[in-house]
Amino acid sequence: MEASLACKRALVTGAGKGIGRDTAKALLECGAEVIALTRTQSDLDSLVQECPKMLTVCVDISNWEATENALKDIGPIDLLVNSAAVAILEPFLDVTPEAFDKLFDVNVKALLHVSQIIAKRMKCRGKGGSIVNLSSQASRCALKDHAVYCASKGAVDMLTKVMALELGPHKIRVNAVNPTVVMTAMGRIGWSDPGKAAGMLSRIPLGRFAEVEDVVNTIIFLLSDKSAMLTGVTLPVDGGFLAS
Repeated sequence: MEASLACKRALVTGAGKGIGRDTAKALLECGAEVIALTRTQSDLDSLVQECPKMLTVCVDISNWEATENALKDIGPIDLLVNSAAVAILEPFLDVTPEAFDKLFDVNVKALLHVSQIIAKRMKCRGKGGSIVNLSSQASRCALKDHAVYCASKGAVDMLTKVMALELGPHKIRVNAVNPTVVMTAMGRIGWSDPGKAAGMLSRIPLGRFAEVEDVVNTIIFLLSDKSAMLTGVTLPVDGGFLAS
C-alpha cells in the first residue's frame, strides 16, 4: 500500500510477534519513526536485528505502574496500534477467574490504559492522531470455547466507539480491525488440521484465512490520511465471514 507516514511517530504494542511485529516493520517502510513495545526482550532484540532503526520499549502492559514509567519519556506520538492481546480458550462452564482476569487485563484494561496515556499527549499537542485497536471477528460471532475471549473483543469494539466519540473533537481518530483466523506462525499451528479448518473455511466466502499482510495493510490504511473520514469503525478483515 502506498501510504506515506513520513515525519510521524508510531507506537505499536504487542510488537514482538505476529501482526504487531509486521505492523511495526510496515510502518518503518512507510517512513514513520517506530517504537515497538512488548514484554519479551528477546523478541525486541531480534526485531532490532532485522530493523536497526526500530526503537523499543520492554514492558508488560498489564502492569499499570510499570507501563506509566515505561512510557513517561516516550515523546510525541502521532500513531498508536494496540496489537497486544492474549487468548485463553475454555468452555463456558469451565471458565476460571484467573483466565477471565488475564484476558480482560491485557485485551481491554491495558489497551485502555496505553490509549489514555497516548491520547492525552495527542490532545495536548493539538495536532490530532490516529489509533487502531486490534479486535477480532470473535467480537461479533460466538465461537465455541471462546466465551471470555469473545467478551473481551466485544469490549474492545465498544471501547473503540466511545474513544472515537470523545476524542474526535481533538482530531484523534480511533478505529478497530476485526480479522478472521490469521496465518501467523501461531495461526498456522492452530489451524493446520484440515478437519478443524474446514468448518471455519466453509463460512468464509473468499475460501481462505487471512494472511498477516491482509491485516497489516488494513491497519496502515486506517492510520493514514487515506482514511481521514473514518473513525469509530470496526472493520472486518474476514473474507466475508460475517456476511455469511
